Amino acid sequence: MIENFQILYPEIFLSLSILIILMVGVFIKKSYNLVTNLTFLILLILIAILFNEKGNTLIFSDVFIRDSFSNIIKILILISSLLILYSSQIFIKENNINKFEYPIIFLIAILGMFFMVSANDLILFYLGLELQSLALYILTAIDRDNLRATESGIKFFILSALSSGLLLYGCSLLYGFTGSTNFEIINNELTSENIGAVFAMVFILVGLAFKVSAVPFHMWTPDVFEGSPSSITSFFAIVPKIAGIAVFIRFMQVPFENILIEWQSIVIFLSIASMILGAVAAIGQKNIKRLIAYSSIGHIGYALAGIATGTLSGYSSSILYIAIYAVMNLGIFGCIFLMKKDGKYTEEINDLSGISTKHPLISISFLIILFSLAGIPPLGGFFAKFYVFMSVVESEMYTLAIIGLLTTVISAFYYLKIIKIIYFDEIVKPFDENKNFSISGTIFISCIFLITFFLYPSIFNDLILTAVSK
Repeated sequence: MIENFQILYPEIFLSLSILIILMVGVFIKKSYNLVTNLTFLILLILIAILFNEKGNTLIFSDVFIRDSFSNIIKILILISSLLILYSSQIFIKENNINKFEYPIIFLIAILGMFFMVSANDLILFYLGLELQSLALYILTAIDRDNLRATESGIKFFILSALSSGLLLYGCSLLYGFTGSTNFEIINNELTSENIGAVFAMVFILVGLAFKVSAVPFHMWTPDVFEGSPSSITSFFAIVPKIAGIAVFIRFMQVPFENILIEWQSIVIFLSIASMILGAVAAIGQKNIKRLIAYSSIGHIGYALAGIATGTLSGYSSSILYIAIYAVMNLGIFGCIFLMKKDGKYTEEINDLSGISTKHPLISISFLIILFSLAGIPPLGGFFAKFYVFMSVVESEMYTLAIIGLLTTVISAFYYLKIIKIIYFDEIVKPFDENKNFSISGTIFISCIFLITFFLYPSIFNDLILTAVSK
């Protein structure tokens, strides 16, 4: 039993930390800075703990799994959350959302994601998913004085509750037709002849598709991205996507392994639809956060293309893709935190007109990150797409690869359009001077990673492939 608790050290430490800093926030007045600093410390300690975790273990009647795959995903979640919270501090304080609950809700969402990616049972998976979702509902509407944020919170809550209901219905059907909620047992019982279980699989995929904003279950994404404060949007755009893709892979690799043909066709449809809508719908957007929302839908389509192959190389390419996607979005949101005129933050793309003359560093950062999002070599975004398309071609899914390449070309238009506005349009009004180290540091890390990734792409790919194959 003691060994079981050792395996749960990250989750136990995180749960106790949430309770402790919640008490700190309640009993100490104006404790936002203290709670935030404690949150940074907690995230750093968790990263250190997970780096030392080794081996594959199933505990508590095979409900909870600790393996290399879940460790990598958890580390990605923690690093992304740390950088998001760190780079958005000035934005949070200037928009008066610096309530002590803010970082605590971040930690609660992370705890839910931890249980999601380590779940080897439908019940634990659903509990983790709902813990994450409840925290995200609150984060969306945390700026209570902002009408758009409140509206976004209501939309997200209603639509997410609907998708959770569908997913839970699928889980109950799967239990009814296989006699178990355990992934391994479901894998043994599930065959293509079990029509009821295949039907259940469809409902579960619908629920998962909603959580990662895959078409046609993406309808909440643009409104929530635009209406939420930018610091929350950056969290939405990155961290839940990492956990969602990991859960997709876990389901495909274990409980649904024996019905490859049935689930593969659904994931291919989700991938193609997401890539096409993400490429086309973003073209006419004038708000940069709405553009990023449609862009994220397209990128999820590319990540799902790797999963659709049903191969280890496809799964590893999807994880690598979502990791590089996280880095690119950390950089782009860092740039958005610098878009401030006359003391007010702006989100309109036209406000970037000609800023290269007054803000060369912001402009070059936008250039690097947008080129990478477009998949232009030799930046990191190119290799993300390269490994995905290689795995798709190796699986002889040529139609999926061709559609993916065509949508990449189409989506490059709106990324290049922003670069054209920055470098070739007349400047309207320069941004306010902002020499904040936390934002600049995050943008610098992002840009350096994307520029130098071509020097060591195989190292990351091999590391992830080893973790997925165990």
